[in-house]
Amino acid sequence: VLDVVRDYRWGRVEETMGEDPHLVAELGLAYVQGLQSAGVVATLKHFAGYSTSRSARNHAPAALGPRELADVILPPFERAVVHGPVGSVMNAYNEIDGIPCGADERLLTELLRETWGFEGTVVSDYWSIAFLASTHNIASDVLAAARDALRAGIDVELPHTSGYGEPLRQMVQDGLVPSDLLDRAALRVLTQKAALGLLDPDWTPARDQGPGFEAAAAADLDSPHNRDVARRVAEESVVLLDNASGLLPLGSAAEAGPRSIAVIGPGADDAGCLFGCYSFPNHVLPHHPGLPLGVDAPTVLDAVRTEFPGAAVRHEPGCAIRDGDAAGIAGAVAAAREADLTVLVVGDRSGMFGHGTSGEGCDVATLELPGRQGELAHAVLDAAKAVVLVVLSGRPYAIAQYARRAAATVQAFFPGQAGAGAITGVLSGRVEPSGRLPVQIPGDAASQPGTYLAVPLALKSDGVSNIDPTPAFAFGHGLAYTEFVIEDARVSEAAIPTDGSVTVRATVTNTGVRGGTAVPQLYLTDPVASVTRPVRRLIGFTRIALGAGESAAVEFAVHADLTSFTGRDLRRVVEPGRVVLTVAQSAADPGSSAEVALVGEARTVDHTRVMQAPVTVAAVPAR
Repeated sequence: VLDVVRDYRWGRVEETMGEDPHLVAELGLAYVQGLQSAGVVATLKHFAGYSTSRSARNHAPAALGPRELADVILPPFERAVVHGPVGSVMNAYNEIDGIPCGADERLLTELLRETWGFEGTVVSDYWSIAFLASTHNIASDVLAAARDALRAGIDVELPHTSGYGEPLRQMVQDGLVPSDLLDRAALRVLTQKAALGLLDPDWTPARDQGPGFEAAAAADLDSPHNRDVARRVAEESVVLLDNASGLLPLGSAAEAGPRSIAVIGPGADDAGCLFGCYSFPNHVLPHHPGLPLGVDAPTVLDAVRTEFPGAAVRHEPGCAIRDGDAAGIAGAVAAAREADLTVLVVGDRSGMFGHGTSGEGCDVATLELPGRQGELAHAVLDAAKAVVLVVLSGRPYAIAQYARRAAATVQAFFPGQAGAGAITGVLSGRVEPSGRLPVQIPGDAASQPGTYLAVPLALKSDGVSNIDPTPAFAFGHGLAYTEFVIEDARVSEAAIPTDGSVTVRATVTNTGVRGGTAVPQLYLTDPVASVTRPVRRLIGFTRIALGAGESAAVEFAVHADLTSFTGRDLRRVVEPGRVVLTVAQSAADPGSSAEVALVGEARTVDHTRVMQAPVTVAAVPAR
């Protein structure tokens, strides 16, 4: 899923990689290349604009202009197509300015194939061809919809062939659909199957036919190796939002850990709250209520008991995740009042089409915690001696009012089967927190839609609007159990041509007393441009493990192409002028900045432009 988050209320925020196109592009490209290295075809979705739906409603028309489409929505797809190269693309359900993506020849053929050079297959999202007739009303029936989709460039209809089966054959025979369109789609599909070996005479899905085609009997999807990957991914994704009290890390029970712990919240003892809507537990098991979870996934409650074996642990759910029953709040308050420490777990349980608080078709009108969880949080915070707030969710919620009162706050975005252990490992200090926010956490009064990619007038404007969009926690934010300082940013050249390159160097130092992982981020600011530009835009990042007192020099190689944007004539341009390059720890961190001037004529660029700032890291000798 290469959709860039534009509105946190959208249910499928949980499936995305964040709200920045560069971040999504880099992670997406790695995902594509990883999948395809195993001999399978990766499919990009949703092409394009699906995440910009009006009012954050699933399948709603996309609310965006051509410049936002080109500069925010399309770059992750462009990166994966040009540099993957990815083998498959899936159309989006939405329409853009009156044209459904499933029938948009300019999108699926002219841009994707003729401009970017895509050579794979375009597949329909489920029933999106039929939707051209049943919901978009641009076709009289499914046969007309199939004709429009085939002409636009969709090669395969999923999940059924209501339009692309026998009816399409008949339309071709009757001369209603040109045969060359059918030949074009068939050739693309057969070419791809041949390349994978699927058309070889001796191929069978029960045999190992090369990388990625293991025999079913030999496949172990929950192997020790896969569990280790799940653990590492979970541990590196947990974000420590706030620790102003210094309560964390708690240490283990064998050291000076808490003697009694109250684990409060409706998701604290529900393994389903660790997974997203397309996971097996939340996508398949609801249709088979008698079956077990199928994977070993300890809950947060389980993990607390494991992490702190010497502590007396009491659990009270307090309330349900989304209904109005608050009868359990009194019990939760009593447990919190008696405990040395309260771990308050709030957030989501993912589902599908209204059967969850997050997930496909589970859009929301506000960013308040679901159900009575806000009421539970206030009551527990009133009663407890010390509270660690754990937000286990698929989207960012407006939690600032609770985080201000908690001793510490941790955010985990559906961290998977090893997620609970990762969370409690962060609490104890067994795991060094190193996650950073791929989306900002909205403030109390923040309206939607709105992400960190904001032009000046989209930020706080005294005297212009009474709504303050300032986030509670910025994009890229995340704390460690040590402190990092970024300083001495400088550029290799004061001026470069509009087709040149510059190296940005800064020093990152761990000034604390324990090791940790720094995540320096490179932001671009274009103070004066021919169109309004984001105040800051991410163009590079890396992770650096540093021991106490250690320093490292981080260098980003920045090509002038990375300053490009869609100009007034809707062509991507590199403009001459001054740009500011800032190495920082988040989008809100002042960091350390350096300026470079781009000189010469404005220059038009296309999909062959440089899209990445390669980074190198070198140790700095101790002073």
